[in-house]
Formats: sequence, structure tokens, C-alpha cells
Amino acid sequence: MDHATHASVAPPPAAGGRPDPARPRAGGRWEALRRAAAGQWAAWAFLAPVVVYLLVFYAYPLYRNVELSLRDYTVRSFVRGDAPFTGVANYADVLGDPAFGPALWHTVVFTLASLVFQFTIGLALAVFFVRNFPLSATLRALFLVPWLLPLIVSSSTWSWMLNSESGVVNAALAALGAEPVHWLTSPDWSLWSVIIANVWIGIPFNLVVLYSGLQAIDPAVYEAAELDGATGWRKFRHITFPLLRPVSAITLLLGLVYTLKVFDIIWIMTRGGPSGSSTTFATWSYRLGFGNLLPEFGRGAAVGNLLIVAALVFGLIYIRVQRRQALA
Repeated sequence: MDHATHASVAPPPAAGGRPDPARPRAGGRWEALRRAAAGQWAAWAFLAPVVVYLLVFYAYPLYRNVELSLRDYTVRSFVRGDAPFTGVANYADVLGDPAFGPALWHTVVFTLASLVFQFTIGLALAVFFVRNFPLSATLRALFLVPWLLPLIVSSSTWSWMLNSESGVVNAALAALGAEPVHWLTSPDWSLWSVIIANVWIGIPFNLVVLYSGLQAIDPAVYEAAELDGATGWRKFRHITFPLLRPVSAITLLLGLVYTLKVFDIIWIMTRGGPSGSSTTFATWSYRLGFGNLLPEFGRGAAVGNLLIVAALVFGLIYIRVQRRQALA
């Protein structure tokens, strides 16, 4: 084949002798790949601190807690690192312990009562503050104070207020002619005392989140409902509450996870007493691991893992419900 044949097969050059811009250059493909690889490395560089943080402060402690619960750790074996492997024996001991039933019941009551009152009061306050009126911003800021205070300060304050001898709550009851209540030293009242303190601390969180959700609702929806003759309660029932459902769900989930692991308030106010009447899984786990002269690290870790499993189960339920609502 001669040169004329080759010339007829080759594509004609672009006008002016320049190469056709539609044809890729020889190094263009590799340049694009190099840039893509550089972008991926940059993305991993930004993700690296987060990954390291999760591994160091979440994955390793979780692994360590599981490992503790599967061995018979004492102070000596903990230092030497030669604790014998016991499998699920610690979990069996915990489930068979007479303190398991009361601790489970107290955890359920403490969690559900706190969630109900925190959410109800927080929603009522959010609905109240969503209407603009003078000093509304100032009042909202004041309601955030319990959330901003350190837990040790809030718990100590409630311990003083509910003191049987010198507390201001009993002083107010005496002024009204009522008998004093042994809030922190009575088995009938100790659990409700820590619930009251936890509700007071958790209301601001519910208020802030639900208030943000209410502000995201289009006012035109309420105007249309008013034209149809809807009253305040009907607007709340058929408009506010349904549109606020996604925000309410995440608020309840976060409140549930937080309340399950509440330790500071209970330990500072009652130490789980008297006679274990306010002991939850969180305080029981701490008492087993650190509250005795002969600590039981394995059993304490087993109780802590039960709390983790409970939070994980509720988290999976929330994800499943959210997916169903998205598909509906």
C-alpha cells in the first residue's frame, strides 16, 4: 500500500493546521487519572483525623470492653494481663444476679419517665416560644441554663434542694402545711428524685431541637388551615405534630441514648440507693467495676455491654422506621 492510501485513511487536520480539539491528546487521559487520584488522596487526608478519632475513642474502647467481659479480671490479673478466658460466664452471672431485675426495672422507669416529661414539656415550651413576643429570646436563653451547667453542679444543686433537713423543697412544703418528704433517703422517692433532676436538665435540649423544627414549618399551611376553620388544638394535632414527626423521632432517639447512660446525676444524688432503690445499669456497672474493694471488671463490663446493645437496638429500630416513612 502506497503513501497516498495512508493519507486517505488518516483524519484530516483541523483548520489552520491545529489538531482537532475533539480528539483526546496523548497525555490527557493520564492527566485526568492523576488528578482523580490526587483528589482521592486529598479526601482520605481530610477523613484520616475522623477515622483515627473513631478508632481510638470508639472502636478500641468498645473492643476492650467486650474483651473485659469475656475474661475473669481481678486487680492483679488486670495489671499482669493474664486474666483467664471465661466466655459468657460474666453475662450469665449478671443475668442471674438478684440485682439484675431491680436494676433493669429502674433503668426502664428512669428512661421512659425522663423521655416522656422532657419531650412533653420541651414541646409545650417550643410551641409557646414559636410565637414572637417581647423578651421571648431572653426567656429562651434562660431556659438553656440547665443544659449549659456542668452535671456535677446541677446534681449537687438538686441534692441540696431535695435535702430532707435543709432543702428548699421541703421548706416550701412545710410553708404550705404539708409533711416533709425524704426525697433522697426514702426507697419510695429516691428514683423519682433523680428523674426530676434529669428532666430539668434535659428540657432545654428538647426545647431547642423542637423549636428549630417548628420554625421549619411553612406558615402558609397554618393560614390555609385557619381558612378551613381549624382551631388551635386541631392545627396542632393535624399539622404541627405530623410535620414535626421526623424531628420528634430524632429527639426521642438521642434522648433515649443519652438517658440510658446517665450516671453522674444518680451517683451524685443517691449513689444508687438507698438499698439499691435508684440503681440503674449505669450505676450498677460502675459499682461492680470501681465501687467495691474487690472490683469485678468482667461483670461491670458485661453490664455496660448490655446498655450498648440496648442503645444499638433502638437505633436500628429508628433507622428502620425512617426508611419505611421515606418509602411511604
